[in-house]
Amino acid sequence: MTEEFIRDRITQLRLKKGVSEYQMSYDLGHSRGYVYNISSGKALPPLKEFLAICDYFEISPQQFFDTSSDNPTLIQKALDGMKQLDESDMLILLGIINRFLSK
Repeated sequence: MTEEFIRDRITQLRLKKGVSEYQMSYDLGHSRGYVYNISSGKALPPLKEFLAICDYFEISPQQFFDTSSDNPTLIQKALDGMKQLDESDMLILLGIINRFLSK
């Protein structure tokens, strides 16, 4: 992973969420140019801020670095919901997923 990957991934997730650099900076409690400075390569977020950015996008750090998914936020929400199911409901859901995948 490179610094460029981190900048590009933040931009990708921000655009998918539909927020401006200014709005994201404000939402994270920073000055107007905070996200711009990250996106333009002037700065990288320290670990504490990186974790806040992951929370902002409602994803785990692992999902941040996993580029195999176009919708990490939806996957995280699905996983959170699945964790609340009992075993029989999980088996039903798994059957539905397998049915979709076999089409």
